[in-house]
Amino acid sequence: MDPTALERIRRKVEAGETLSDEELDALRSEAGNTPGPTLRLTVAHALMNAGAEREALRLMETLRRDFPQDIQVRLGLARALLGVERPGDAEAVLREALILNPGDPEALKVLAVLALRRGEHGRAREYVAEVLEKDPFDQEARLLKEELEAVDVPPPAVPRVQALRPEFTAALLAALHRAGVACRRQGNALLVRLASGEVGRVDVASLYTAYRDGTQELGAYVEGLVAQLQGLSGLAADARSLVARLRPVLRPADFEAHAVGALHRPGPAGLEVFYVLEDAEFVHYLPEATLGPAGLSAKEVDEAAWRNLEALPAPVRPVVLDQGQVVLAETFSGLWAVAGGDGYDAARLLTVEQRRRLVLHAGEESLRVHLGWREFALLCRESDVATCESLARLGGAPDGIPGLFRLDAGRLEAL
Repeated sequence: MDPTALERIRRKVEAGETLSDEELDALRSEAGNTPGPTLRLTVAHALMNAGAEREALRLMETLRRDFPQDIQVRLGLARALLGVERPGDAEAVLREALILNPGDPEALKVLAVLALRRGEHGRAREYVAEVLEKDPFDQEARLLKEELEAVDVPPPAVPRVQALRPEFTAALLAALHRAGVACRRQGNALLVRLASGEVGRVDVASLYTAYRDGTQELGAYVEGLVAQLQGLSGLAADARSLVARLRPVLRPADFEAHAVGALHRPGPAGLEVFYVLEDAEFVHYLPEATLGPAGLSAKEVDEAAWRNLEALPAPVRPVVLDQGQVVLAETFSGLWAVAGGDGYDAARLLTVEQRRRLVLHAGEESLRVHLGWREFALLCRESDVATCESLARLGGAPDGIPGLFRLDAGRLEAL
């Protein structure tokens, strides 16, 4: 091919323009007769400009195999992966590019855009700052910096004085005694005499977590709790009403010490399945002693609880991790939350309907699972190495389930 014509085609590709069929064929022919990755890489970018990202991705994968140390090949591969909506894989390739060429500005700028798209403004600022430190006149980095500065950041809330758990428990017991409600501690639970005369078990850890995550002062919060506890009814007198309120929950293997006498059985991944009664405010674990008077067997309770939960799938939301916090994402992020917010989300992962919903978002492949909070379950594809590593570093709430798990074809396994 005439060098002038080839240079004209290359400039069109660099400008993001779409080549004609004749131009693309000529470029392919020249690339096939030229050693090195440069022209083949130009072909891949031309395909992406034309919207043929999947064909470009196949070519880029071949180039990575043939030229594993070429930084431009990694950057092109990242572009192709973004074109087929695989940002997690693209981010992993960009990090490989930074290993080959630490501080590469193009890789850093794309990582900044991905972080900004996910709402991770702090991380995006770090990437942009690193680029501008080396080249203060990098136009793309300056534009990204302006975009980040334009993001409205709400002023930090005025911190309240937050009680520690022993102080919270003492205040709650004192308020219950003042109200004339009979109660006593049993491990991490609180036994409360209900208005019906029955004894209810309340999980103090859950109550404290709700207080800690809320905005009320300690005094107002415990007074509100006492009013709610005074209004609680006991277990349903008939089996039909009791069965309708049953839900299964997953708890760590040592949880039996925190819910003495509660009905439970071994669950998947070394966890235990406990049964609770549906309540918007409190966690009621089903006492094993209830089965006889209600005329129910443990098997019937288990079947009813899972049947009830099967009918209550939770939404699957894209989320991101920003400085250790889980926040909703505006677009695809490669990380999802099963977010019913009612404490049943870990168990929901084992239901047929919830798995069907997960497949719509994440596909059929194995998922990495984080159960550190009762309010939601976090999942990502096991092939998304960067997000899996982020989950491994993520903490959780005191009443969450520690460790990581694998969800594969409906089976939950501990890692």
